[in-house]
Amino acid sequence: MTTPGRTTGESGAGRTERAGGGRRVPLLLAVAGAAYLLDLGSKVAVVAELEHRAPVKVFGDWLELRVLRNSGAAFGIGEAATILFTLIAVAVTVVIVRLARKLYSAPWAVALGLLLGGGLGNLTDRLFRTPGDFRGAVVDFLHIRGFSVMNFADCAIVCGGVLIVLFSFLGWELDNKDKLEEKAGETAVAAPPGAS
Repeated sequence: MTTPGRTTGESGAGRTERAGGGRRVPLLLAVAGAAYLLDLGSKVAVVAELEHRAPVKVFGDWLELRVLRNSGAAFGIGEAATILFTLIAVAVTVVIVRLARKLYSAPWAVALGLLLGGGLGNLTDRLFRTPGDFRGAVVDFLHIRGFSVMNFADCAIVCGGVLIVLFSFLGWELDNKDKLEEKAGETAVAAPPGAS
């Protein structure tokens, strides 16, 4: 079956472009999985080795490993609203999963993957760390002098958020690359090889 106004060849080309773009969902999942495993593994390691011990200097006084339990959001804000932050993390996860259906851009896949992996990392703490029941305290351990104590999930969320703002500012869409390929295909159809 063909779309009205298109030839069979053009319809097939459109399907090929969509199928190729569809591979961006595995990229999103790979980035999210990597961010999540890095966060989870680092938290397990620092809790086992560094909690209740003196901070470990990594880069002079500028960066050190210091384990803290944070029941609030970034910078310890909103410690009484832990359940709210948990629900927000769940909502963000659902939104990203829904957006993945129209994700044909590799840069957007990376950005959303970082956001998803980081969100799931901190959500895991909320669900399974003491005291539990959606009120678990997030493990933070990267102490940056004069700034904050965070974890790799926070870093992934910040990087993903910055990329999303950048892509939005540049006008890149979730299926931006696919549209560019489609325009290139239309140009090729309009001017076949050998035409003067």
